[in-house]
Formats: sequence, C-alpha cells, structure tokens
Amino acid sequence: MTTSSDPKQFDIAIVGGAMAGATLALGLANLAQKRQQVLRIALIEANRPGDGHPGFDARSIAIAQGSIFELTRLGIWPKLAHLGTAIENIHVSDRGHFGMTTLNAKDFHLPYLGQVVELERVGAKLFSLLEQQDVSLFCPSKVASIVAGVDAQQLMLDDGTALSAKLVVAADGLHSKVRQDFKLPLEQVDFEQVAVVANVLTDKPHQEWAYERFTDSGPLAILPMANVDGQSRVSLVWALAPEHAELMLGAEKPAFLDALQDAFGHRAGRFIDVGERYAYPLKLSYMARPIYQRTVFIGNAAQTLHPIAGQGFNLGLRDLVCLLEVVDEALERGEDIGGAKLTHEYLSRRRQDRDTTITNVEFLVRGFSNQHWPLVAGRNLGLRLLSWCPPLKTPIARKAMGWKSPQSASQLG
Repeated sequence: MTTSSDPKQFDIAIVGGAMAGATLALGLANLAQKRQQVLRIALIEANRPGDGHPGFDARSIAIAQGSIFELTRLGIWPKLAHLGTAIENIHVSDRGHFGMTTLNAKDFHLPYLGQVVELERVGAKLFSLLEQQDVSLFCPSKVASIVAGVDAQQLMLDDGTALSAKLVVAADGLHSKVRQDFKLPLEQVDFEQVAVVANVLTDKPHQEWAYERFTDSGPLAILPMANVDGQSRVSLVWALAPEHAELMLGAEKPAFLDALQDAFGHRAGRFIDVGERYAYPLKLSYMARPIYQRTVFIGNAAQTLHPIAGQGFNLGLRDLVCLLEVVDEALERGEDIGGAKLTHEYLSRRRQDRDTTITNVEFLVRGFSNQHWPLVAGRNLGLRLLSWCPPLKTPIARKAMGWKSPQSASQLG
C-alpha cells in the first residue's frame, strides 16, 4: 500500500457510484460545463457494473414520468432511453376482494407513466458516460476512513490514496461507511417482510402494463420488461413473510410458478419460467437529519423505502436534483459549496418531500398488509371509488409519477 502526504484536492467527493451517485456525478459535470466553471469532482466506488456491483445487479426499477423529465433536463435520459420499457398502464388490485382500479397514461395525455430499466445495463451505460466527463473516478476503491475538518473533509481510500474535499456526498447506500464513521443515527422500522425479486417469462405480451396486487403477506408487483428473443418478460417484486420467502427461494421452478400464479392470478397471462431469484429484507431506514459537517446524504444512504410504491430511486433523484440546485446557487454567489449555509439549505428544501413520502409509504405498507376487516373494507372502497370517479385519480397519478414537473403539471390539469 502506498500513501501520500499531499491529498488530492476536490470540490466535491461522492462516495458510492450506484444510481444516485453516478447520476449526481454526471449532473455536476453538466453543471460545470454550463457554467463554464472548473468543478473538481471525485467519485469513489468499490465495484464496476457487472463486477458484483450490488447497486447494478439483476433487478429492475421503475423510473417515474416526472423523474424522466428531470433526467432529460440533466441530459442523461436521452442516453438511457433505449434501455427503458414504458409503463403505459397500471392495474391495482386487492387479492380476494372487490377493490381494483387502473391508471392509464392516455387518460392524462402522456406517452407513459414511467419507464422500467434493468440496473445492470443502466450501470454499464452510466459508467461509460462518466468516463467521457471531467470526473475523477476511483474504482475499484473504498473509503477506509473519513475525518471531518473545518475547511474540508479528509478521506483515505483503501489503497492509501488521500483525498480532500470541500463537500462529501454520501451515496453509499443503507450501510453507509460515511454515516458509520461519523457515528450518525439511523432510524429503522422492520416490516417483517422479505422481497423476492426475479425476472419471469409470460406466455402473452405484457402490452406495457404494470401491476400492483395486494396479498395477505404483502404487495406483489409486476413490471414490464424488454422482450428477449421475442419472449415477453416481466420483473417481479413479491413481499412475503420471511419463512415463506425462504420457501419460495428454494422451491423448484414449477412449484414457484404455481404459487406465484395463485397469488397473482392470470391478468398478465401464464407464468412459464423464472430466472435467478434474489431476496432482500424490507425495512424502512432513514436519517432524521441527512446532513453533517460538510456532508450531505442522498438516496439510500439517507433513506431506504419499502418498494410498495416504487418511490426509492425517484425520491433519491429528487435529493440529488435539489443538491444540484443549491450547489449551483452557491457557485453563482461565490460561496463555500461545502459550508453550513449550503448543507442547511439542502436540509430545509428536502424536509417536507422526504417526510411526506416516508410517511405515505409506511401508511401504504401498514394499510395494505393488514387483514383487519375495517381496513380491508376501507381500502377496497377507496380503490373502487377511483374506478367509479376518474377525476379522483389525478392526485394519485401525480404521486405515482413522482414529480411536479412543468410537463406533468400542465398535462394533469
């Protein structure tokens, strides 16, 4: 191991290069180009996509229409669009009960409600884009230690490289090394559920439909994916009790597909094959104050949500867009981009959206995983009311699309 007494100097060091960190690095590089201003950016990541990267694995995620708007504004989505599969319709139902409703993009004069992307393919593209930008990429590298300073944060990487940064952005996920080194608290709520995730083949085209089905054990989501060799594929996220999840992970394919068919029904056709299955414990984790001295936490480092509403990355994207805004304003005023004014301004702007989203997701998990009959009757009546009275869908669609973009606002009325 080599060490250096003179640390490499940066304005911003991003720890973690998954979806949030890589997107932020590209956004900052774009900001520097627009301002024609030098901005020294470091991105520290332990793995390259396709090399065991936990943030760019076999999962798929839904990127809401409003988030697509922002990614387009950042100049990123046009380079990822070919990797997306549109969600044009969403079907929501409660298994064994009368409640169901649909959201359709055409009803809101939109081309789609969101796009589904495969994380591994997106990761490879994002890293390709990073290599074309003025970003210092330290990969594969890990932060060995971080020490807070008055004028800068001092980071030591596992290969002995020393970095100094005016602002550190922690985008290093649920088990954030930055948070742990600073001994900052993390609140957690255990939903006592495990998400079983897999890609599934169906015997009929998905026709850009996504499904959210609430079952006795928890929500079951089906997302449309790009076809392979003419075969229709969907992405499955199935919330189960831990012991049931263990059984489903170890089940033979026919038994797994039969259980899935029984839980979901036949709206998506017949499930005919399943790929490798993965499991993730479902917990709500969040930092009450996602800032520290010259440090901002974004994405899963700041909060990790239950996937019931597909808001995880969309909320994280709003984190990083807000951070880009406050950095831009600080640069315009010639202020310290890591100072207390910037970090507290970021905290103030993000508080309401974070708190509201976290509360709404927890409410959905509790309300739709509970079989107490008044709650069952209430949620089913609510779903039916949405079907009977279409104007009621507009605020739901706003939340589903994840952003109040000018485009979304004007088209939703």
